[in-house]
Amino acid sequence: MNPKLLETEIQQFIIENTGKPIAKLALMKNPFPYIEWREVVNQVAAREKAKDKLPTWFNTNNIIYPEKISIEQTSSETAAQYKASLVSGESLIDLTGGFGIDDYYFAKNINKVSHCELNLELSAVAAHNFQLLGANGIECVPGDSTEALKLLERHWDWMYIDPSRRSNIKGKVFLLKDCLPNVPEQLDFYFKFSRNIMIKTAPLLDILAGLSELHSVKAIHIVALNNEVKELLWILEKDYTETPIIEAVAINKEETSSFVTQWGNNTEATYALPKKHLYEPNSAVMKSGAFDAVSTHFKIDKLHKHSQLYTSDNLVAFTGRRFIINNILPYQKNEMKQHIEGNKMNVTVRNFPQTVADIQKKWKIKDGGDTYAFFTTNLQNEKIVLLCAKI
Repeated sequence: MNPKLLETEIQQFIIENTGKPIAKLALMKNPFPYIEWREVVNQVAAREKAKDKLPTWFNTNNIIYPEKISIEQTSSETAAQYKASLVSGESLIDLTGGFGIDDYYFAKNINKVSHCELNLELSAVAAHNFQLLGANGIECVPGDSTEALKLLERHWDWMYIDPSRRSNIKGKVFLLKDCLPNVPEQLDFYFKFSRNIMIKTAPLLDILAGLSELHSVKAIHIVALNNEVKELLWILEKDYTETPIIEAVAINKEETSSFVTQWGNNTEATYALPKKHLYEPNSAVMKSGAFDAVSTHFKIDKLHKHSQLYTSDNLVAFTGRRFIINNILPYQKNEMKQHIEGNKMNVTVRNFPQTVADIQKKWKIKDGGDTYAFFTTNLQNEKIVLLCAKI
């Protein structure tokens, strides 16, 4: 970490130029000849990335940022807060500490947090920022986390791991064994130091593939922010052998809702033609793959085995979007010309042979407005269009 970045005139420059075009800034003559210009420009770019994602850091003076890519890859504060709600006890060790967002929030629930980071520069940056933020319960341990576990010879209530994908496996199927650290290979070693392990993975990881590589999985939390799945959280408990639960968590500005079921739940869905209300699952629910269990859990009917849309007469609470169905149209030329062609609406396709772009082009539909048009297939295998209003 370069302490020159903390000089008053440089910090003022970073604040004043946050939000300005980085490409243009990079071409400026360096007004601070005693420091590399690239370092200053990186601080401006990284701080801009932190504005919405990391407001606590953004609004704190003299924060030092790592490379911009580290900000892009780190958890948001919202996701970190959710993780922290899943742990309790006296101590936690993070084997892949990074910029330290998760540990900052872990430390609000856990008295002693150990932040391990292989990158010595990043470890120093995190330690500096923790001090500024008043996170005094966090101990920074620079160096290899495996060696740190052996050296510290302690037992923690929780262990947290965010493995990073190796750069040499591009184009291959995403597996945990292809990440650093190699958690499947090290798992039994890790359980010597903690009975409870949380592993964060990217949404790209297939749940069945993850379960095939790991053991002792107690729960999997699929976390979506504003209907985009951001991360999978694997909760492991030493010697746990029962069927894990799957929790799909939908977090947005208005509320947080979740849907919980057991992995491999074999309950059968009920089916019906469209009724008064339509339900579209949140992306976290879609990632869970528990589509029949959704029908059973919320007591709503599926429109078709492959449509993943649901319906009911009575409105129910739901982990996803809810609509009132105002019109049900057969997908026929005359109906399209009368009700669809040339209008402004939000188009969604589910189990339908055309893409949104194809439909918009064919029927000259303008995107936007208050009408939501779902092009789908009903249980009688008929192509239909549901014109809806969002609740």
